Amino acid sequence: MLKKILQNVKYQIHSGSTEVEITDFCFDSRQARIGSLFIALKGTQTDGHQYIGVAQSAGAVAVVCEDLPESFAEGVTYIQVEDSAAALAFISANFYGNPAAKLRITGITGTNGKTSTATLLWKCMNELGYKSGLISTISYKIGMEERASSHTTPDPKQLHRIFAEMVEAGCVFCFMEVSSHALEQKRVEGIRFEVAAFTNLTHDHLDYHLTFAAYLKAKKKLFDNLDNKATAIINADDKNGNVMVQNCKANVLRYSLQRETDFRAKVLENTFEGLLLDINGTEVWFRLVGRFNASNLLAVYAAMTALGIESEAALSVLSAQKGVSGRFEAIYSPDGSITAIVDYAHTPDALKNVLDTINEINQTRGNVLTVVGCGGNRDKTKRPVMAKIAAENSNTVILTSDNPRFEKPDEILAEMSAGVPLELKRNVFQIENRKEAIGVAVRLAKPADIILIAGKGHETYQEIEGVKYPFDDKETVKNYLDSTKK
Repeated sequence: MLKKILQNVKYQIHSGSTEVEITDFCFDSRQARIGSLFIALKGTQTDGHQYIGVAQSAGAVAVVCEDLPESFAEGVTYIQVEDSAAALAFISANFYGNPAAKLRITGITGTNGKTSTATLLWKCMNELGYKSGLISTISYKIGMEERASSHTTPDPKQLHRIFAEMVEAGCVFCFMEVSSHALEQKRVEGIRFEVAAFTNLTHDHLDYHLTFAAYLKAKKKLFDNLDNKATAIINADDKNGNVMVQNCKANVLRYSLQRETDFRAKVLENTFEGLLLDINGTEVWFRLVGRFNASNLLAVYAAMTALGIESEAALSVLSAQKGVSGRFEAIYSPDGSITAIVDYAHTPDALKNVLDTINEINQTRGNVLTVVGCGGNRDKTKRPVMAKIAAENSNTVILTSDNPRFEKPDEILAEMSAGVPLELKRNVFQIENRKEAIGVAVRLAKPADIILIAGKGHETYQEIEGVKYPFDDKETVKNYLDSTKK
């Protein structure tokens, strides 16, 4: 019944009745069927209000919109709302029986570290016996069942359908990445987060948000909507952490590698095999690598504690975890003399963190060769910055294609190259073909050298002109390294 799925939506009815039966709902007119409710959204590329007629012709019996059409079709109910995006979120929750209310949900937001933090939480809680779900950039998981992800945070209809499947499967917890796009587009509107964690905020997505201030404001919405029984966890090493919790009603916990906070860690050892940390006075060995992962581990530990897990149990299960796919993932030549690191780093800060970790562990024993590109149809301002960071922190850099999408790869490379300091240009090369670029890096590498392949991480495709072609950085570099065996 339409009236039932409009609960918590502020609306005005202009024609028809809310007593009409609804068989399904959609916000893409191509999915409208007989008995559908169509929600007209004003998107960044197109306005769904233009397709109300198409949805009606396909059989939609009700329309939710911000702007009413010039004429009303007979037998169709018209519902006017102030915000169609928010209405979609509540309609999605109501249609699937409000499954989010039956889960203990933790949301993680920030520029870097979201996937690692959410995935580690999911792994740890499942191993502790709490069946949990995961919504992340890499995949969606219902218990141990895995499916491919479409977005870091899916649209409300897909999101609440996944929640419903989690509830049906007996999940207790859900750990999810919450992107700035999702917050801005109100995909998580109305969801109660028991815990919300902030990892960091650095240069990214300015193609969408336009300014850093707008990007920060979008992230802050996750914390603005927490209730007084929730817990907010922030990285005190990021100056934006305290901004996130200004006027926040939740209990606030802080973690840091640099200062005294609720959760404090000191890096005692950092090697390619793992990290030795002193966490609140307890020394623990972890299998993850790098200071940035030490920060992620603290976020996970803080979240587990907030969810009621005893400290000893939390650290024990966390110390046994391996890294997340495509996040500082090491691949070795057959004789172990050459190390390749595959990492998703696609922002200036993430690239700098990975290179700092490599150089700290390497201590000039070998050269660092970096293969990096930038995605097309995304924030262009970070391209020269990333090339500059790569050049300043590597012995050799090969600029290459990432996911060019609908841009020309050579133009992306030219924009990257413009950021390389003149005195370092002799160490920077351009090879558009990504497979060839990785092959050249392997051929140039000598024993004790480290190759960083940055930007795509877990991805198994390369997107060119709207087509996703099979391509896997890990598989590609492994094949080249295996070929070095005599």
